[in-house]
Amino acid sequence: MPDKSIKLLTYNVHSCIGNDRKLDPGRIASVIAEAGADIVALQEVDVLRRRTGGIDQAHLIASLLKMQAHFHPALSVAEEQYGDAIITALPTSAVKAGPLPSIGEQRGALSVEVLVGDRKLLVVNTHLGLRGRERIRQMTTLLNSGWLRGAMEEPLPCVLCGDFNALPSSATYRLVARSLKDAQLGGKASPRATFPSRYPLMRLDHIFVTDDLVVKRAAVLQNRLTNVASDHLPLFAEISFA
Repeated sequence: MPDKSIKLLTYNVHSCIGNDRKLDPGRIASVIAEAGADIVALQEVDVLRRRTGGIDQAHLIASLLKMQAHFHPALSVAEEQYGDAIITALPTSAVKAGPLPSIGEQRGALSVEVLVGDRKLLVVNTHLGLRGRERIRQMTTLLNSGWLRGAMEEPLPCVLCGDFNALPSSATYRLVARSLKDAQLGGKASPRATFPSRYPLMRLDHIFVTDDLVVKRAAVLQNRLTNVASDHLPLFAEISFA
C-alpha cells in the first residue's frame, strides 16, 4: 500500500486578530479547514489572555476542527499564556516543549511525534526571535541539541516549521538549509512571500523537511479570507515518506 501523503500547514495567527482588527478564532479555523490540513503548526496563540477575551485559542481552534491541541507557552504571566501550538486529528505520542536561548522576548519550540499510518513523523514548530544573532543561537539549538530526534533518540522523518523571522538571504536560513530541505523549493511553483498578508513582501514562514521526506507540493495560501484573518499568510505543504 503506498504511503499516504500528509498535508501540513504552518501559520502565524497573530492572536487571531485580523487585519480588520477583529478577534476571530473561528476565521482561523476556517482557513485551516479550507486547506484540508492534517497537521497544523500555529504561532502567536493566546491562551487565557485578557486582551483576547480569556479564551484558550489553541483548544478552541482544535475543537472547531475536531482535532487535538498541544500547546507550549513561550511566555507565561500568571494565568496568561502566549506561544505555539500543534493541532492534528492523527494519533500523537511523545511531546517535547521548552525554551530557546533568547535575548529579547522569550522564544520556545514544541515537537510532537505524529503517527501517519504505521509510520512516525516528528513535527517541530517554533517562532524565532527578531535579532539576527539571537535567531542563529535558536536555530543552532534546534539543529544540534536533540530537537530533531525522536523521543527514543531514533532518527525520525522530521518537519521543522514555523515563523523563523528569517529571509532566505539570512544566515539563519542558510544554517538550516545546509541540513534540511526547504519545502517551497521542492514544489513546482516558485517560492512566495508570507508577510505581510495583504501585500506579501517577505518569506519569513518556512517548512523544512529531512531527506527521507518528499515534498509533493507547497503553496502560500492567499485568498480573500487569508488576506484578512492574520498579518501572515499560511504556508501549506503536501509531503510523503520517501
